[in-house]
Amino acid sequence: MEQTFRVGVITSTHGLRGEVKVFPTTDDVQRFKQLRDVLVDTGKGLVPMEVEQVRFFKNMVIVKFKGYDDINGIEIYKGKDILVTRENAVELGPDENYIADLIGLAVVTDEGEPLGELADVLQTGANDVYVVKTPEGKEILLPSIKQCILKVDLEAGQITVHVLDGLLDL
Repeated sequence: MEQTFRVGVITSTHGLRGEVKVFPTTDDVQRFKQLRDVLVDTGKGLVPMEVEQVRFFKNMVIVKFKGYDDINGIEIYKGKDILVTRENAVELGPDENYIADLIGLAVVTDEGEPLGELADVLQTGANDVYVVKTPEGKEILLPSIKQCILKVDLEAGQITVHVLDGLLDL
């Protein structure tokens, strides 16, 4: 299981006082208000940083990190991912899972037939869509609804699904 989750990407600096613009990659952009300790993935390692201030501007989050008070010190992090540890991640409700934990799980039908492996989860707004890659390389799209996704067993590494009529006809 993944131990860190990406919550945003530093796109550019903002002003001269060490602030950065962050494109949020989390479901809940308001979670940035509660963030304190984050990790910045430099590509060569993880740099721990403390969030000092957060504000919102259009579709971006303006973040000020403690100890970075001018543009010179912070601009090296442009294009880098902001991560949180599993302990600092948003708490999940019942029947919710982190997407990173689902990717790679085996997908089987409710009749015991292997279908493939979960390759991706598309977030469409109405409901997520699971992208299952078959052994033949074909992609099957399954809506993440209770009638279709019957059971997610992280320990067994398996998702049990009911293939609705017509989903395999394409």
